[in-house]
Formats: sequence, C-alpha cells, structure tokens
Amino acid sequence: MSVRVALIRGDGVGPELVDAALSVLRAIDVPIEFVPCEAGLEYWERHGGSSLIPDETWAVLEKSAACLKGPTTTPAEPGTPRSVAVSIRQRFNLYANVRPIRTLPGTPAPLGPVEFICVREATEDLYSGLEFRLSPDVAVAMRKITRSASERVARYAFRLAESKGWRKVIVITKANILKETDGLFLESVRAVAQEFPSIAWENYFIDNFAQQLIKNPQRFNQNILLSSNLFMDIISEEASGLVASIGMVPSGNYGDSYAMFEPAHGSAPKYKGQNRVNPTATILAGAMMLEYLGFQRHAQAIWLAVERVVAEGKHVTYDLGGSAGTREMAEAIAKNAVAILRSAPS
Repeated sequence: MSVRVALIRGDGVGPELVDAALSVLRAIDVPIEFVPCEAGLEYWERHGGSSLIPDETWAVLEKSAACLKGPTTTPAEPGTPRSVAVSIRQRFNLYANVRPIRTLPGTPAPLGPVEFICVREATEDLYSGLEFRLSPDVAVAMRKITRSASERVARYAFRLAESKGWRKVIVITKANILKETDGLFLESVRAVAQEFPSIAWENYFIDNFAQQLIKNPQRFNQNILLSSNLFMDIISEEASGLVASIGMVPSGNYGDSYAMFEPAHGSAPKYKGQNRVNPTATILAGAMMLEYLGFQRHAQAIWLAVERVVAEGKHVTYDLGGSAGTREMAEAIAKNAVAILRSAPS
C-alpha cells in the first residue's frame, strides 16, 4: 500500500528541482503516491486571493502523510500574503525546522570540514506576523515567544543529539538585550536540559556566535545548534556558505503528526528553465522525507548516492565546479542509488 504525499512544485526553479527529486525517488521504486497541488507566488499572480495556498491544496495537505515542497517565492510588499512555508508550518504546528550542515567529500570547504545540525523553532517569534503601523511613519512588530513552543523545540533538539550520539546543544539567543523573550527561551531550554543529563548545553549570543561560526566553525562539529525562528533562519543560511553552496542544504519541518520537506534555498527565478541549478538540496529533502515515512534503506541509498556523485565530480552542476545540468546530476544520483540498493542486503 502506497503512502500519500502532497507535492508542491513551487515557483521559479522549483518545478525542475522537484522533477529532479522525483526522478530519483521513482527510480528507487518507493511506494509513494504523489498528489500534485498548487501554491506560491505564480499561482497567486494568476488567481489572486488572500493566500498563496488555495483551499484545494489545503485539502490535499490535510489528507496526506507529509508534503514535499519546492522553493516558493513570497511577495515582500505590505498587505500581501504570508509565505507558503510559514503558512504550512503554522497550520500543522511544524515546530522544528531542521537543516543538516555537512561537508561532503569532493566539495569546497572554505573554512574546513563541518558537520552540525541547525534546529529552528518555526511557528512563532517575529514570523507570527504580529505587526502593524502606528502611523504612516512608524511600524511595529511583536516578537512572540512562548514557553510551550520553546520547550517542545528544545526537547526535539536534545532528543536529536541523543539519537545521533552527540553530546552538546548550542543555544543561540540575545538574552542580554531581549531579556524577556530570549530570557523565556533560555528558561525553557534549561528546564528541558534536566531531562537529558548526558547532553551538555551552552548559550551563545547571536552576534558572538555569528563571528565564531566564521572564525572557528569546527568547534561546533557534532553539535546541535538551537535557536528561535529568525536567528536560526539567518545562522543556517550563513552556515550553508561553509559547505560549498546552499544548494547542498535540505530542510525538514517536523510536528507531532505531520512533516514538510523542502530545500533550504529560495526559488531563484532568474535561473528558471535553464537546467543549471544544483538539485542536491531538493533530492536530500526527499531523502529526509523517506526517513520520516519509515523508508530507511531507500533514504540511506540516496544520501550515499549523492556523496558518490559529488565526490566523483563528473556529473555535478556549476556551483560544484562541474558542467552538468540539473537533470543530468539527478540522473547520476538516481543511477547510483539504484545500484546501492541492489548491492545492499535487504
């Protein structure tokens, strides 16, 4: 029996990246039924409305086990709808946004090899959308931090460290300035940390952490990095510069009963239709989805296939020093994944 997954192709280069990921997933014959649905700026520009996500798509999402989503564009003008990702995270309470940062063999490591995981609280903070104009010249945004949301994402981070066999969680705040909101976040982490006596934790202020990440990123290897929504959004993008390209960074959004998977990068509309964007992040997002759905062997085959193709360097995109297109790199990954599955004991 197949598992039902909602499929959002997205904007800009999203459709071609999702098609690349699908070519890998279909090659390894995973029993998943993908249900295409629309969302994003391009949909909204055609149809209008108060949301980038139509009612028909919400219906598909609610009847699916998970969602695989390509990058989508969010309009920046005041009064326009909030982003697709934020809307889905809040609707399904996907409180843990997870971005693994790892140097793969054969890729540039400008500041040395790194391996850590960024965990971001993904339902509140400034992304709550609580902002308004006091006057034509004064705008105010409210930063919402709650104990319940902070504790559940902290618990996720400590459990992830435990499952990986890692021994430290790095908490990133600005508690010396944001004494109430980040103070509450730290209180919540401190309370949860008592449930995990074998896992150490440290608090870094966001400005110092950003500097340390560039000065000596290896000090955070095999650590879980944990922060609130905006801070970790920025830090995880900064961290992507340590691993060749943000095109290498997948993203999973986890709740207690649903999950959405996507590349960490945006829709890059200027490259739309050019078959040149690195598909790795979207393909690995598909692998993270397989792990979530219980297809561990298939997920591992994709991760290993990506490592082989990238290390070999013959079928990689321009950002990795190659000349292959999006489709060609995906085809090479699919071929390797099939071979890995055939050679591995079942």
